[in-house]
Amino acid sequence: MAAYRCPGCGATYPADRKLWRCVCGGPLDLEPGPGLRRDMIAAGEASLWRYRAALMLSAPPLVSLGEGWTPLVTRRWGGAEVRFKLESQMPTGSFKDRGTALMINHLAEIGIGPIHEDSSGNAGASIATYAAAAGIPCRIFVPAAAPRGKIVQIAASGAEVVGIPGTRQDVTAAALAEAEAGRSFYASHNWHPYFIEGTQTLAFELWEQLGFRVPDNILVPTGYGSNILGLERGFDALERGGEIARRPRLFAVQAENCAALAVAWAAGAADYVPFTPKDTVADGIATMRPVRTARVLAALRKSQGGVVAVPEPEIADALAALGRLGLYVEPTAATAGAALTHLLRDGTIRPGETTVAVLTGHGLKAADRIGELLRVG
Repeated sequence: MAAYRCPGCGATYPADRKLWRCVCGGPLDLEPGPGLRRDMIAAGEASLWRYRAALMLSAPPLVSLGEGWTPLVTRRWGGAEVRFKLESQMPTGSFKDRGTALMINHLAEIGIGPIHEDSSGNAGASIATYAAAAGIPCRIFVPAAAPRGKIVQIAASGAEVVGIPGTRQDVTAAALAEAEAGRSFYASHNWHPYFIEGTQTLAFELWEQLGFRVPDNILVPTGYGSNILGLERGFDALERGGEIARRPRLFAVQAENCAALAVAWAAGAADYVPFTPKDTVADGIATMRPVRTARVLAALRKSQGGVVAVPEPEIADALAALGRLGLYVEPTAATAGAALTHLLRDGTIRPGETTVAVLTGHGLKAADRIGELLRVG
């Protein structure tokens, strides 16, 4: 049976418990799964469920929208050949569907009733959509200033949208208060370990799509870090399966105006360092206090990668450049292009290496903001 473990106090729990955090208040991790070998892949399944044998569900999924197995396309960028992973092509338009698919299926398995979540938009849209497909009542707390396209997407699923004035942290505080009141289960993509169980499939896909090889470098727009931790978990599974002998360098990409991980990284710290955030067009990664800061920093150091913080004008430039390559993404995703320019320019990444930039969200989610940045109309 799958089990949770608290890295803070060491407590363990069966994963069929209705928990989203440890009783000590810390985040829980899901114990390692069976690992993955290529003979375990269900090759006829064109979704992340091709890796079902390596995922910690006790039964086949109850709900799927065809998530995963997103395109990996090659383009020239800064004089180098780069692979772009189009997570923007997920059912709800963002990478969040990987984690949501596993989390919602797990919650349905153990009989969770009404749920709620806090989100800047993409996670809320994903969770509201999958909850609707699973028949689970859902409420999403969002910033009052969240992009209208994302709020409409959440509402279209039938979820209740609760706009909260103030900062992103104020939205989280409102969701935590709801969890304490006990009216619904806190299905948080930032806290629940099954979300990371889903994001690990990104590692599996990259390995398979590259001919059962790992890339040299992976760049990921990063707020709370679920993709970084998912990649680490996925490559751990491949290593346990005897399929890989080395790991890629992982680079977390942040907007300079709101870069909790970059501030801690620059300070050489092992955990969160206080900082003063500013507004950024990359709203999807505008995270003031990531839940698993220490874990994310440790994963980056273990991979010999790092954190890249990019300024606002460079995000807009990268957004336009990606569009001219046929890659229409939201500003948050465009930070990967801006960071790629930096890393190629300073020699951290060399043109002959196999580099993947993960494009996390579709441009249709932020058309109004993109129009302003590109001065359209």
